[in-house]
Amino acid sequence: MKLTSDNCEKLLLDNILPFWMNRMIDYEFKGFYGRVNGKNQLIAEAPKAAILNTRILWSFAAVYNHYGDQQYKILATRAFDYLRNYLMDDEFGGVFWLLDHKGEPMETKKQVYAQAFAIYALSEFYQSTQNRTAMELARSIYELIENHSFDSNKNGYLEAFNRTWGFLPDQRLSEKDANEAKTMNTHLHVLEAYTRLFQIWPDAELANKLENLIELFLQRFINEHGYFNLFFDEEWNVRSQTQSFGHDIEGGWLLLRAAEVLGYPELIISCQEAAITLTEAALKGMDQDGGLMYEGDKSQVTNREKHWWPQAEALVGLVNAYQLSGEKQYLELAQQNWNFILDNLVDPQGEWHWMVNSNGMVDYKEDKAGPWKAPYHNTRAMLELMARLKS
Repeated sequence: MKLTSDNCEKLLLDNILPFWMNRMIDYEFKGFYGRVNGKNQLIAEAPKAAILNTRILWSFAAVYNHYGDQQYKILATRAFDYLRNYLMDDEFGGVFWLLDHKGEPMETKKQVYAQAFAIYALSEFYQSTQNRTAMELARSIYELIENHSFDSNKNGYLEAFNRTWGFLPDQRLSEKDANEAKTMNTHLHVLEAYTRLFQIWPDAELANKLENLIELFLQRFINEHGYFNLFFDEEWNVRSQTQSFGHDIEGGWLLLRAAEVLGYPELIISCQEAAITLTEAALKGMDQDGGLMYEGDKSQVTNREKHWWPQAEALVGLVNAYQLSGEKQYLELAQQNWNFILDNLVDPQGEWHWMVNSNGMVDYKEDKAGPWKAPYHNTRAMLELMARLKS
């Protein structure tokens, strides 16, 4: 099947969205269920994560923004109501990290990554609905990040805090991450959140913060090998040599999007160059079957798994590189990646499998939906490609 705008729309409407609309609505305890395992079994009493709910909110708000179809507005509003009534910490501000299946807080830490996704989702929902409460909540979380997470001495954003925005000894986003004060991943999604917030609230100070984030990426995060350094201590000493191919290719187009939204010509040119550099660096992880592998270092691939989200990001990043350069090789690689996704990851029962493992087999042990498996990456990719490939 050819990679076209129409075929991306078909995959979105026939495969991705119906899974979340038909399988994930929790009518008993509000919002959406917290997990469906890799064998398509619903785990109704699974905890409900901030990341999952905010990504569902963003996805349905974005789809409603595109189509204007009330069925998507209803689901976006459902996710918004759950965020406002259960995930928001009314006493200390921000969103909780994890709730139980009934909506009671389980983990109350303030992970800045999750706060960023709340801003991103609330901004999209405001764009779709003009809901003033969504705007107020987005701005309140922005202020919390700036007041507590921004490092006014060394620059950048600190990773995590306890419920009252005090010191948290374990700042890791997940078990596989290093326990360091500053990470590329959190900065990338603060960048994404501030970009979307600026589109609905073009505040002068927010513009300064967004410009500063772009400059941090250009000066701190992209290393001499052309890929992102992932972990730093508070003093900006590099604490990891790992390369994340998916983050490189995602970061390239998100960085350019931020510069374009800000509208500063010199930054746009710098980010165009960075997008090509990061895409080229990520291609070290592109396998012969068209799938983008997971991780490497400066000399080799170290993890040959092909997770769902780097494939979605590869599609957008490669098409973006083609649009910037006119080099058809990028479009040819995007077609190969599209073929890999259709042949290996798309589940006829709905949604995408988590990954193809290093042996080339679909891994059914990982979630179909869960704290880290949401409609965000693939929905966003389809919407981006629908716009970019429209003839």
